[in-house]
Parts: sequence; structure tokens; C-alpha cells
Amino acid sequence: MREYEGMDQHLTGRLLVAAPTLIDPNFFRTVVLLLSHDEDGAVGVVLNRPSGEPVEAHLPAWSDATGEWNVVFVGGPVQPEVAVGLVSHGGVERFPVGGVEVGDLAQDPPPGARARIFSGYSGWGPGQLEAEIAEQAWIVVDADPGDAFTADPEGLWSAVLRRQPGLMSMLATFPVDPALN
Repeated sequence: MREYEGMDQHLTGRLLVAAPTLIDPNFFRTVVLLLSHDEDGAVGVVLNRPSGEPVEAHLPAWSDATGEWNVVFVGGPVQPEVAVGLVSHGGVERFPVGGVEVGDLAQDPPPGARARIFSGYSGWGPGQLEAEIAEQAWIVVDADPGDAFTADPEGLWSAVLRRQPGLMSMLATFPVDPALN
């Protein structure tokens, strides 16, 4: 894991893991894949919030590509009416994380592609994410290629923390309500 070292480092392709103390209901125990991060702000999608809404109800052409998690995920609180798709073409390095890219959902999926569809996204204005990281609301870690399409999205928060070195891995066991500990 590389430590976050300030704004000389863009975080595109990295994960934001909500700190256990981040209680905003939009981001409580979320894992966000940053799709873009620069001086103009940041955009990402929450990887671990499946909804009950089937993909086929909105994007039937993409339904088969979503595999066993054939539901729309809640990508974040910004523009929930907008669909964002992450697509993997089987190892083609198009995005900093293992062949994952933002797909064109107006087109049919490429043969053999797998996809995850999101409703909305997470966004930060210039300096906003940096301030939240400085306040320790987010833990910045490297993404693994399987994170975007995990078979266990509800367990992703704990899994990402568990694989971190040292004491950070202990955060994976942080109770939902510390008062009940």
C-alpha cells in the first residue's frame, strides 16, 4: 500500500475506503473506486452497494454481462438517474486497475465482457476530497483487479481493510456501533 502523500499524487484507479468513523449514510462503510482525480475534483463509484433493481429493467442488452450480480449498484448520491458501467474485456489494460474501464452503455457490450452497472456516482469538487482525506474520513489504498467485480460486495469493506498491512487490517473488525462493543 502506498501512503497518501498529498496533492502531487492523483488517485485515479485507487480505492477510497470509508473510515469506521465516517457516518454519512451515503458513504458509511463504502469502498469507492476513483475513476478520475485531478485538480478539478474527483469522480468514483461505490463498489459495495447493490440495489434490488435488476439491470434488465433498464439496460437489457447488458444483463448477461453482469453475471450473478445482475442488479444495479448504487454508485453514489450524485445524479442517480445516470447509469455508469464498469466493463472488463479480459485483461486489456485500459484503466489503472486490471483491464477495467468505464463502458459506453449506449452500445451493446463487447463479446465476452463482464460489467457492473451503477446508478449515479460519487463526486467531489476541487480540494473537497483532499480535505476529507486530511480529516481522516477516507483511507486511500491500492485496488485489486477483482474489487470492481467482487462476488461479495457486502463484504468488500472488511476484505479490503483485512488485506492491508499492520494495524490497518484490524479496522476490518471495527464494530458497526462501537457503543455495543
